[in-house]
Amino acid sequence: MANRILVVDDEKSIVKGIKFSLEQDEMLVDVAYDGEEALRLAKANEYNLILLDVMLPKIDGLSVCQQIREFSSVPIIMVTAKGEDMDKIMGLEYGADDYLTKPFNILELKARIRAILRRSGKKGEEAQEKSTKAKIRDLEIDYVARRVFVEGRETSLTAKEFDLLELFTETPGKVYSREDLLNTVWGYDFPGDARTVDVHVRRLREKIEKNPSDPRYINTKWGVGYYFN
Repeated sequence: MANRILVVDDEKSIVKGIKFSLEQDEMLVDVAYDGEEALRLAKANEYNLILLDVMLPKIDGLSVCQQIREFSSVPIIMVTAKGEDMDKIMGLEYGADDYLTKPFNILELKARIRAILRRSGKKGEEAQEKSTKAKIRDLEIDYVARRVFVEGRETSLTAKEFDLLELFTETPGKVYSREDLLNTVWGYDFPGDARTVDVHVRRLREKIEKNPSDPRYINTKWGVGYYFN
């Protein structure tokens, strides 16, 4: 089946160009020109990926990303006209999986999309070959449905937060440096840095730990990295 992409940007000329280019790669493309329409479409349809501009009318892109994460772990690429690192980290902290800074090359965008779709597909194939569920103390993980429950209550993780948790629980006790995690979870071509890992680990702890400042699951090996206890 063809991958279905949602492109969200208020600049219609940009949307038209992206839509045309992705359709040449046999992708199905829906478009939205403001944050409200993006949320409506994201709730009504199943997408393989969402390309989301930060600066949008009605509801800004970061808020849209945050609200989508309340009901979906669909991969999201944020697009921003600003180049400051903090804007990029904020986008990732709100639940995005990757980012691009305008102006960008359409070939670079398509390469990023293919890389994310490839990793998402690989995750699905690997999930069929291993145990589909795990229970670790008061933490329950469904690897196929990509759902997590803490003390019986479901907690919503972003795609990258789940990828991190999955990696940690598959290799308990193994210490991963920030560079290891960037390369394994985000891929060698990801342009971010170690702060990206720290942000995601902190947010993951906030969602699965009773006391994030004194974690039981994801521990820090000072000067080295993180490991699952």
